[in-house]
Amino acid sequence: MRAFEAGWGGVVTKTIGLHPVTNVAGPKTKFLRSTLDGQLSMQKRPETALHSSWNWELISDKPLEWWIPKIAGIKKAHPDRILVASIMAGSGSDKELAHWQDLAKGCQDAGADAFELNLSCPHMDRKDMGSNIGKDQEQVSIVTEVVKEVAKVPVWAKLTPSTTEIVEEAGGAFNGGADAIVSSNTFPSLPLIDPETLDFEMNVDGLVSSGGLGGPAILPQSLAKMSQMTSAFPNHSFSGIGGISTFPHALNYFLLGCGTVQVCTAAMLDRAIGPNVIKGLIEGMQQFMEKRGYSSLEDFRGLRRGNVVVHSKIRRPEGKDYRGGFDAEGYAS
Repeated sequence: MRAFEAGWGGVVTKTIGLHPVTNVAGPKTKFLRSTLDGQLSMQKRPETALHSSWNWELISDKPLEWWIPKIAGIKKAHPDRILVASIMAGSGSDKELAHWQDLAKGCQDAGADAFELNLSCPHMDRKDMGSNIGKDQEQVSIVTEVVKEVAKVPVWAKLTPSTTEIVEEAGGAFNGGADAIVSSNTFPSLPLIDPETLDFEMNVDGLVSSGGLGGPAILPQSLAKMSQMTSAFPNHSFSGIGGISTFPHALNYFLLGCGTVQVCTAAMLDRAIGPNVIKGLIEGMQQFMEKRGYSSLEDFRGLRRGNVVVHSKIRRPEGKDYRGGFDAEGYAS
């Protein structure tokens, strides 16, 4: 509600599961900051810049029954805004696939405008959830198809960047009927170790598990993944995530072919769910379009998609042959 009041056009819910989960005892999200001399730490210090966010939070600890009236209430208050329900269940059995449909029908009946299938959470213990199935092209396709069977609203598949060939998973989602692809989720990572205490900066009883890295640090990585997909599927829809806090950040995703972008870390840091962030994004986009005479996003969406090529197509100095790393007679000299 605060996000919509601040001016955001759409909101994605915390990922909803059929049953509540229990999170770790202690902080679930922290922010990593860098000093001018390159020191990184989660400790709050003067004259630092945000490097990234780190979390090991799981999906919502509230059940579907809690979310349904909340979704209905939000849509009643803001019928002209877009509310996307993020949902997650397991895979590999008819029972788990039925859970996806139960979640979809419940959120849809409450008024959700679209679904975002969480196939990307990087720290789920279950082998049939999150990024564990998001790396499996067949499972991505099956889950998407099952949700599409009951969906009356668009279905977005949120894919994990922690895969070798994200284009294959994107193809699986589109083959299953996905209306759009969302990427990236956070990247698997560990918090740093404090050199004074020798403890991980984020831990419970001295123990830590892999969590997700987000924020500014992942912007270039997320762009690389998005570029691969938009180049492979230029006529499909994409929503870009990763490191966005200003319009120039968002512009990268638009120029690579995305139709929407999403913001998390910057909105969390900006009091009351990003009122200053969305103001800056809107003003930045308006100024950019006015300066260049653009009338809509479509005037520049995908404008730089074709500039990303394989390494062998990058021009070499005159007289230098590219040999792809292979030795050739006289090449060394």
